[in-house]
Amino acid sequence: MDIERRNNVTVTGNPQGRTVVLAHGFGCDQNMWRLTVPALTRDYRVVMFDYVGSGRSDPAAFAEDRYTSLDGYARDVVEVCEALDLHDAVFVGHSVSAMIGVLAADLAPQRIGALVMVAPSPRYIDDEGYRGGFSAEDIDELLASLESNYLGWSAAMAPVIMGNADRPELGEELTNSFCAADPDMARVFARTTFLSDTRDELKTVQVPTLVLECAQDAIAPREVGAYVHRAIPGSTLVTLDATGHCPHLSAPEATNEAITAFLAGRR
Repeated sequence: MDIERRNNVTVTGNPQGRTVVLAHGFGCDQNMWRLTVPALTRDYRVVMFDYVGSGRSDPAAFAEDRYTSLDGYARDVVEVCEALDLHDAVFVGHSVSAMIGVLAADLAPQRIGALVMVAPSPRYIDDEGYRGGFSAEDIDELLASLESNYLGWSAAMAPVIMGNADRPELGEELTNSFCAADPDMARVFARTTFLSDTRDELKTVQVPTLVLECAQDAIAPREVGAYVHRAIPGSTLVTLDATGHCPHLSAPEATNEAITAFLAGRR
């Protein structure tokens, strides 16, 4: 299988620099990183891709049994790294991709040498002693709404996820991204994302890690960022002066500054 075609892999930037892999979240594609890429290309080799079922990936490669767990997406990441023969890459994952990066780094530690977790959440559902931001009933309703009317769900939820109600163009962009995804494949990715629990996997992280949280985030509240930071030994937590769940779009300058400062300390 042509992995680079399967995941619509693109490579840009400095071929002599350390490789930075940018991984999008649910309902998105690699275009969501367009405001981050210019901050990286002078010094770093930048790799982007689309998960199967997203963006311009190969829809024929979709297999529901593979993608009903985050492990399937993590295996895709490892296969992309193998196809490009990456070593010691920095994996920058947004939202659920942050946790996919944790799994991928555990599967192929020689391929991924550092993690940047942008608005991560290891579990979206509240649990005893843990606040994920949603009750089990909340998630059941969210998934039922998504499965019954994906386009309607996208139009309603994307602005909530994005936040920044005073900048409606941001919510519209995310809505359009959600709506561009194949509904059946998106349903699988959504269920896999919102029912995931990767809290135990955080303790396996043994690479330098930056945790980026937003000051206000309806999807991953501050308690989640603090939890991830505590669970990963030696990690760095930065709270961005940003609203919403997509700071690389709503607050790109602050996001890029935090990422490049972290990278500069690890050349």
